[in-house]
Amino acid sequence: MRPLRFGARCGRVRNERGVELIEFAISLPVLLFILAGIVDFGFLFQRYEVVTNAAREGARVKSVASASTTADIGARVSAYLTDAGLDPALATTSVNAVAIPINPSGTVTASGNQVVVQYPYQFRVLSPISGLIGGSFGTVTLTASSMMRTL
Repeated sequence: MRPLRFGARCGRVRNERGVELIEFAISLPVLLFILAGIVDFGFLFQRYEVVTNAAREGARVKSVASASTTADIGARVSAYLTDAGLDPALATTSVNAVAIPINPSGTVTASGNQVVVQYPYQFRVLSPISGLIGGSFGTVTLTASSMMRTL
């Protein structure tokens, strides 16, 4: 049986000092890159939900009160965005009302309008990650539309 040589084992350990620090320095930018992408996607998804709900509110205004104007719809959409903390000046609202026949049972025909509110919103990206994967470096356009029927 050979005696255990403690000095040889310590020499090997001494040569590996600082390896963890170098591995951390190499992996830290990758981890920060992934974290920034997660944060950007979270903000983007939250803004998309707010823009979708704002378009739905605008369509609801026209659906409930068919005498409402485009200015009324735009005011409701702007109020919803302001309440959610977004800048309504960055968006445009368009309302498209088309007369369509509604025939639910096959025998009774009612008339109505289909209201479509489209709402593009410019989202400013926090980090340049989207540009590295094919998106734009500055802004992403979020477009939401909502359709409701009026009687």
